[in-house]
Formats: sequence, structure tokens, C-alpha cells
Amino acid sequence: MSDMHVRIKDLASGHVRAGTTVAEALEQLGADVARPALAAKVNGREVDLAARLEPADEAGDAVVEIEPILPATLEGLGVLRHSTAHLLAAAVLDLFPGTKLGIGPALLEDPRFGFFYDVIAPRPLTDADLPVIERRMRELAQRSLAYRREELPKAEALRIFAERDEPLKCELIQDKGDARVSVYHIDGSLFVDFCLGPHVPSTDRLRAFKLLSLSGAYWKGDVGRPQMQRIHGTAFATGAELDAWLHQREEAERRDHRRLGRELDLFSIQEEYGEGLILWHPKGGIVRKELEDYLRQQLLERGYGLVYTPHIARRELWWTSGHEENFADAMFSPMASHETEFRLKPMNCPFHIGIYRSAPRSYRDLPMRLAELGTVYRAELAGTLHGLLRVRGITQDDAHLFCTPESVRDEIVACLDFALDLYRVFGFETFTVDLSVRGSDSGKHYLGRDQDWDAAEAALVAALAERDVPHRRMEGEAAFYGPKIDVHVDDAIGRPWQLTTVQFDFNLPDRFGLEYVGADGKPHRPIMIHRALFGSLERFVGVLIEALRRGVPRLARARAGRRADRRRPRRPLRREGRQRSAPVRSARRAEHPRRHDRREDPRGAAAEDPVHARPRRSGSRSRDRLRAGAVARRCRGHVPRGVRRDGAPADPIEGTRDRVTDQDNFGIASCLARTLSVELVNVEGRRAPRANPDAVDLSMRGWSVLNGGPSQDNVKRSVAVFEDALRIDPDNGQVSVGLPQALTLIHRNRWDPAVVSMVRRCRQIRSILLS
Repeated sequence: MSDMHVRIKDLASGHVRAGTTVAEALEQLGADVARPALAAKVNGREVDLAARLEPADEAGDAVVEIEPILPATLEGLGVLRHSTAHLLAAAVLDLFPGTKLGIGPALLEDPRFGFFYDVIAPRPLTDADLPVIERRMRELAQRSLAYRREELPKAEALRIFAERDEPLKCELIQDKGDARVSVYHIDGSLFVDFCLGPHVPSTDRLRAFKLLSLSGAYWKGDVGRPQMQRIHGTAFATGAELDAWLHQREEAERRDHRRLGRELDLFSIQEEYGEGLILWHPKGGIVRKELEDYLRQQLLERGYGLVYTPHIARRELWWTSGHEENFADAMFSPMASHETEFRLKPMNCPFHIGIYRSAPRSYRDLPMRLAELGTVYRAELAGTLHGLLRVRGITQDDAHLFCTPESVRDEIVACLDFALDLYRVFGFETFTVDLSVRGSDSGKHYLGRDQDWDAAEAALVAALAERDVPHRRMEGEAAFYGPKIDVHVDDAIGRPWQLTTVQFDFNLPDRFGLEYVGADGKPHRPIMIHRALFGSLERFVGVLIEALRRGVPRLARARAGRRADRRRPRRPLRREGRQRSAPVRSARRAEHPRRHDRREDPRGAAAEDPVHARPRRSGSRSRDRLRAGAVARRCRGHVPRGVRRDGAPADPIEGTRDRVTDQDNFGIASCLARTLSVELVNVEGRRAPRANPDAVDLSMRGWSVLNGGPSQDNVKRSVAVFEDALRIDPDNGQVSVGLPQALTLIHRNRWDPAVVSMVRRCRQIRSILLS
């Protein structure tokens, strides 16, 4: 045999004999990568290590490039998981002869699982079978059984699987097989599969795997086809990686929004009403209302117009928009009324276009920003539904921007700023940005002119560069109607979720004939941008619940709030405050008048910061309790509403719905305590407040939401009030200033608009916590 020139990517090159296996070539030219390699790419094509090398041309002069696939790479993880899925099928065949096999792919994008295999066993499998199957998998792995690839004529492969009574495999070969097909064996087992590969050399390379769960599935996702059982599992290159993933999965189960939603009484999904349809309970409704109110406030401040559109439309509209051609599988069936067919809307775009087209538009009217929290409906497959994260009734924070070419870049930058501000408010600090553009694949059809695509991509790139946002360029991932930016947010345990999207659309403006009159007096086609920040309100709430666990739903935990109220030692504090006689208290007040008198005008000299003006001294715990008793008595109604003890005029906001009262101040302090997770714990036999620093940080973000967002001056004031009122020692997380001081400082600043705004929110929260 002749020699041929082989180069190992980024390593070495040399000559090997034609017909040498990939493993032998790697051993000869790069022994360091030969041992860990699982498979390889030969001139870009993935192959097994047992594949034999052939010259790239007849003369043998062309270089054959080999790129090892290592366990640490994404391709290597895919090979490991795909091979482990085959090992799973081999174990099932050993334990349950007569099992019919479906498909068993690797899962690289699903954060819950690493692979699955669909089977039809002679009897229904149960969770008790999973440990038994896993033990058999480990036995097969320890025997170092070889994965062997065989290429056969299509007719021969069909005969083999027909003899094995594998009708599903025969169907796959008929649908996807070429003139010759590849079949894999695990030598020493009953397993044979129609598969493209590649796979690991032998089963001993599979050491770190775990079977996770069972679920139901239909062949090819069709409810009219055979029902199967899907065995889920995962696999990694090392046991340490598997242990870390299992720990993360346990944390994910603790944070599962479906369980938390049930425990916190936020929402429910009931089969008799329909899968994928959410019933929001009163407490979940409050959480959702807060999100919607915040978003609508931000939309109005940023120049959006709020619109409302119907849930159905004539079927002809969806033919015009192209949804009937490209999206019909995800739409619910048409409904007829008076010989007219209607469909539930899967998107809001055509309705917003209708609003734009309702009147002639000039360049002076643009940009026009239309936003809607509209519910759309999509016929998702039953097997894909997952709590709030994948539903059939979707509330989108949808917006469509109609722009001129001159304003499009500024609009993209504004959308990015809006999204980043939103993430900061809700505490999402880790996210990735993908820029999806056209690729070089000539088989994909893209609508629009090349110059429009180039301009749109340039605008997206310029906007990302202007805000210095790192991003990945995803070639060939653009939608057929325009390039886009997708933002994936990482939650508290590192799982990515796509929320924000900003998309150009060259399709709908042409289909609907949108125009505006430019400065030259001639008609022009506007540029249309789809924009969603939450993505869907359901998904955002689900991600938020899992990310913060009980942080956001704390606002709706009425039952827990009542328990916390019962634990709060108000009466003992009041009794202890009365232990001192009146002369002693009078002497104390005479010695420290500013420290004890709460009746001074908060606008005068006594309104100076009492925390920084008078640092705490040792032995002041009893004085704290004395002040707490006095404050508690005042907050129980001894002072009439709107009248101060010194007889001065009422508050400047007295007489309005938003006046600040002592009872409101007490509510602020108590809500602040709960939000910060402040609890009274035993410290050397005495009761002392202690807080979790992580909860404090979370609370600040939450209160920023309630007070208008980080761009508002009132947030700076309110955060400053809270930081002064409850200073946290970062070393031990102990509160260095107690709740009475917090109440006093907030009370003294009750003329501040920030505190007035905070009171409005606290009243709503108190009504939940104390219900």
C-alpha cells in the first residue's frame, strides 16, 4: 500500500500507510492525544477511531487532516452520551428480551437530561427497574465490549431488522437510509442498531453515567402512533463532573417552580381545563401584577404606546401574514362562525401592523413603538409542555417598532438598554448574547434584499459594540425573515434560558404593504423590529421563582407572614419597657433628650441622621428594648391618624390616599424585616436580630423593583434609607441597628417622595402578609 500525508490538527504531520486506522495514525503521530480521544474528524467528517484512512486523491498528495474528538469538548460529550444511550439499550435487551427499540440520541441543549432511549418493553417499566438496568450497564461497561460499525446495503439492513422483529428500526431505515446504511453492534450483547455514529471504541470508556427517570412518549411525537417508554439518563467524562451535575440537579429539584408554585399557592395547571393552560391564583396574581405594573411603567417612560388586540382573527389574515404557510402546525385548528373561519392568534404581529396601517404615516410619526402584554396560543406537543416554562397560553410582552433606516440603530441600542436594565433589576447578572445572521448555506431561503440584510446585521453589530456587549456570532441561525439578537439568562444554578429577543423582519412589511411618507414626499417601506424582553410572562415568572427560590414569592406568603407575626415578640418587649419607673424614664430623657424624644419636627435639626450622629455604645440593648416598647405603643393607635404628638400641622400629604401614618411606618419596618429574612435568634440566651447577607442583597434588588427601577432617583433615596436603617456587618451578617431605629429613620423621612411611593407598595404587601 502507498503512503499518504496525514496532519493532526494543531499538532504534527507525517506519512502513514493507506488503510491505517485513525487510532493507529494518532498513536504514530500524536501519542498524547491518542489515549484520551473518543472519535475523530477526518477532513471534517466525524468517524470512529477504527475507521480506516484513505488517500484524499488518487495521487495521494493531498493532506488528510485528523482532528481528535476529546472528552472535554462538546463533540466529545455528545459521543459519550450517544454511546451510553446504546449501552442502555443493550442492557434493556439483556434484561427484557423482546423489547422493541426506538431512538436514543444524545442531548446537549437540555439542562435536565443527557440522553434518552425510547423502548416498548414486554411489560411496563417502573422506577424500581432503573437501578437494575443501571447495574447491568455497569457490568457490560466493565467487560470492555467493542462498538463495531458495519456498512450494509439498505435491503440487507431491512432484512436483518425484520428478522429481529424491529418494525420501528425498519421504518427509520426506509425513511432515512441511503443505498448503503451503517449498523452498529456492541460485540458480546444482543444490541444492533441503525445509526450514523460515531461511537467510543469500547464500553470501558463509559464510566460516569446515571439513569434518572421514566416518562411516556409517542413514536415520532404522534399520538396516533405506538406509545413508548422513554428512559432518561446522563453521562459525563469523569465521576467528578457527574457528581457536580447531580448536585446541581438536586438543587434544581428544590427550586422546581412547579413545586414552589403549588406550595406557595401561586398557580396551578389542571388537566380538566387543559394541559399547558395556567390558572393564576390570587397570590400569584399579585406577583404577576407587580411585574406587569413595573413593565408598563417602564414602557410608558420609554415612549411606547400600550395597545390591546383580540385573541382571534379571520383565517385570511394568517394567510396574508404567512403563518398558515410556515406556522400552521403550531396553531390551533380553525373555528367557524357564520361561514367565516377564525383562528386563535399565535403572534401579535399582524394586529400591531393593523394599528400602523389604520392611518397614513409620515416620517415624523416614526419611530412608532407599539407594546402589548397579549396572550397568544400555540398548539405545543403534549410531551414538550413543562410547567410555566413551556405552555400553550402564552402572555408575551410583545412590542413592534416601526422605524426609518436613520433611526433603527438608536432603537436597537434602546432595546438593549431596556433589556440590561431589566436584568439588573431582577438580579440576573450572568447572561450570554447571540447574534444570529445568515450563513453560507445556499440551501436556506432568506427573504429580503441582500443590502437590507447587510444593513440590518451592521445595525445589530454596531448596537452591541456601542454598549460593549460581548456576543457570539451564530452563522446560519438567523430567522428566514431577518437577523436577530437573542439573550440567554443564567439562573442561580447556571441553567440558560432564552428571554429577550430583538429581530428584524423583512417579511411582514412587504406582505402587508406598509409605507410611510418620507421627507422627500415619496412612499418608503418602514423597517419593522420585533422585540420581547420577558419573552413570555409565564416563562419569566417560572425562571424568577427557580432563580430566587422563595425570594419573590415571599411577597405572597400570607400564611408564612402570619407565622412570622406570631413569632415576633411584641408583648415581651412592651412589658420589659414598662419595668422601669416613670422617674427613671424621665431622667433618661432629660439626660439624652434627642435620643428618646420622638416628637421633634422631622424637618428641623432633629431630623439629622440619628444613626450616624450617635453611634451605638456597649450596654445599649436595654435602651433598644425601651425604645422598641415606646415605638410599638405609638404604632398601635395611641396617636390619631394625621396628627403629630407635638400638635404641629399634619403631614403635607395629609388628606390624600397616600398619607404616611405611624401604622404605615410600622408596616414598612415589618415588611422590610420579612423581606430581609431578619429573624430573632437566641444569642447567649438573649434575643437578637440576625440577617442573611445574600437575602439583604436580594432584598435591595426587590425593593428597587417596587420603587421604580434603578434609573429613578427615588431608588437611590430608598436604598440609602434602608442601608442607614439596617446596616449589616459583612463578617457575620448581624444587624447592627435594630428595627426601632429603622422605623424612626423612615418616619423622619416620610416627606420624601421615595418613602411615599414605598408606602403605597407596602400597603399592598401588608394586605397580603397580614391576610
